[in-house]
Amino acid sequence: MIKIVEGSAQQRREFIEKLKSRIGETDRQVEITVASILEDVRRNGDAAVRSYAEKFDGGFPDPVELNRQDMERQAASCSPDFLQALQRAADNIRDFHQRQKQQSWMTTRPDGTVLGQRVRGLEKVGLYVPGGTAAYPSSVLMNAIPAKIAGVKELVMVTPAKNGVPNPDILAAAWIAGVDRIFLVGGAQAVAALAYGTESIPKVDKIVGPGNIYVATAKKQVYGMVDIDMIAGPSEILVLADETANPKYLAADLMSQAEHDPMASSILLTTSRKVAEETVAQLQSQVETLSRKDIICRSLQEYGAVLVCETMEEAVEFANDLAPEHLEVCVENPMEYIGRLDNVGSLFLGNYAPEPLGDYYAGPNHVLPTSGTARFFSPLSVDAFVKKSSFLYYTKEALKPALDDVILLAETEGLTAHANSMQVRKEDL
Repeated sequence: MIKIVEGSAQQRREFIEKLKSRIGETDRQVEITVASILEDVRRNGDAAVRSYAEKFDGGFPDPVELNRQDMERQAASCSPDFLQALQRAADNIRDFHQRQKQQSWMTTRPDGTVLGQRVRGLEKVGLYVPGGTAAYPSSVLMNAIPAKIAGVKELVMVTPAKNGVPNPDILAAAWIAGVDRIFLVGGAQAVAALAYGTESIPKVDKIVGPGNIYVATAKKQVYGMVDIDMIAGPSEILVLADETANPKYLAADLMSQAEHDPMASSILLTTSRKVAEETVAQLQSQVETLSRKDIICRSLQEYGAVLVCETMEEAVEFANDLAPEHLEVCVENPMEYIGRLDNVGSLFLGNYAPEPLGDYYAGPNHVLPTSGTARFFSPLSVDAFVKKSSFLYYTKEALKPALDDVILLAETEGLTAHANSMQVRKEDL
């Protein structure tokens, strides 16, 4: 299932290159198919969306749009325990993201110059939510709550309804998270509808949320017409462990990511050969009871590893090179590593902060950079749903000392009209 290898620098480099090889160019036929769907929806609007819904989802729901009252009615069909758990998770997510909110600001200099920045939420945001076997209410919370905190005026969700029946758990999450409108359509056609607008579905400023390869490709192709969150790759977890770590916990956490996808990556780096061996034994034992055993085994065999390092410094170096989506630090003093682990989507510290806690409940966002992009990308946050504009005001007196500098800079760049804009004012001052 998974092998123990010595974590030499060369092996680390080879393993990182293997993981990067998972992310290749999208299949050309998928690109062509998606481009055709996008153009059809752009030209034909609702008629095209209806046609694809009948073809792929078994029909076009009537009504296709749900409002807040509809969501509340659907939520009532869910179990009270589920709704309470969802609400507690939403409260944690809301509390965490509320702290990210930025305020507009303005400053005035002694000469009367006024400078500032205005921060406001986007007008309309579209949230794509899978509705089939990969229906995740937690993703609704993680995408919708930061958007509402940011001040997005209208949050529009699209989700497919197989044979006309929407997933009530998804609708319950939408109700709790504050989604404004839902359209029961999915696939690349739903992305197109959000990007271009149709007779029924409004055009949005940004599209967020997970989806299959067709949805991801559609988001990629409409980028520029609208903004998108990110193009996510296969999930990944890296666990750093010393001799104090519990192999039972380590194995369980590695498999929590391996079950996502055969291409998911689960890696353990440890300084203890004993911990490595016991973790492998736990993997072999625990996997037998899990429903997604086949996927887990394929993932661990192809993209999993247990690497034994001589020192934690080597393990930290590997972690920063890999820049994983999730990084667990199961060591005696985990807080010591916060400032040393620079490239990571989300950091889980200690033996009692497992990755699923972040996926569902704790508060930090679970929409994270993958495939090494944590070197320069950040988790989804309130910032993703705001736009900023600057403003400035100069008095006549404040402009005078700036004139010659700006004229010189403009002329140096060969932009004489820029210089002239300053010169005509200089002549009057």
